Amino acid sequence: TAYNSYVALLTQTGTDDPVATVLSNNLTGTLTWARTGTGVYTFTASVATFTANKTIVFINRGSNAASVLTWARTSDTVLTITSASSPITNGAFEVRIYS
Repeated sequence: TAYNSYVALLTQTGTDDPVATVLSNNLTGTLTWARTGTGVYTFTASVATFTANKTIVFINRGSNAASVLTWARTSDTVLTITSASSPITNGAFEVRIYS
């Protein structure tokens, strides 16, 4: 394929870090989810992974679809996800890094 990707179902409740059920992953390095504040989550790679102008994210909040999720490439190693409200329950998350 023209890209490498990571695909998971995410669930986050209360003040816990998101829990990922990984469906597919061909990215290198260690990948970590964290809750960094109310409605703010980070997806961090241990090596430079998220290339500028070549990274795209598809995300939804699953069965809690009432509010919007946004994402931003914070650096080569961090993606930041922001939620307007309500937790994520079996939300779909896919990141693609094109070559």
